[in-house]
Amino acid sequence: MRSASPPADVGPWLDALRRMVPDPKCELDFRNPFELLIATQLSAQSTDVMVNKVTPELFRRWPDAASLAAADPAEVEAVLRPTGFFRQKAKNAIATAKLLVAQHGGEVPPVLEEIVKFPGAARKTANVVLGTAFGISSGVTVDTHVFRVTTRWGWHREKTPEKVEAVLMRALPRDEWPAFGHRVVLFGRYHCTARAPKCGACQLRALCPWTPEAPTPT
Repeated sequence: MRSASPPADVGPWLDALRRMVPDPKCELDFRNPFELLIATQLSAQSTDVMVNKVTPELFRRWPDAASLAAADPAEVEAVLRPTGFFRQKAKNAIATAKLLVAQHGGEVPPVLEEIVKFPGAARKTANVVLGTAFGISSGVTVDTHVFRVTTRWGWHREKTPEKVEAVLMRALPRDEWPAFGHRVVLFGRYHCTARAPKCGACQLRALCPWTPEAPTPT
């Protein structure tokens, strides 16, 4: 078995991945960078489906940073309750809104170093917001799906998202970073699932060294 590193030529992998996921997109509903930032923060320990159920009411009542910054925490908690960890998420959302107002005129700054300063935001959040809302290739989004899939591919043996991202950033052309993140998230969500992956119908089967019997992170 080859060493755990990306292949020298990732082209065939990217081609197969494009066939599997021809329309890479973020499945969180949003209308502007502010909504995407908050929705991405809320997606931690939840699903995009659940987040999309609560954000219409959240943004109806508090449509911008200024209104959310002035919100009653108990009222925000009540809206966010279905997402889990709702007290902490409400606290982070309000604190983020206050920082946006105080330091950025209520607008999301298109700068990774600034976004990761918001409570509940890390590189994953910043990469999603920058790549999706601004078209900026700041890095590769690494969530549980990307971690699992790229481990199965044998591209790394890393144990943290930050180290996995570093491997992927070295292996992939910079202009591929945002689309690759979305594609692998969707690929892992609907094809290379944690349980019962659809290996028989996978366009990457000839490239992938993983077998369903092999242990893999979930």
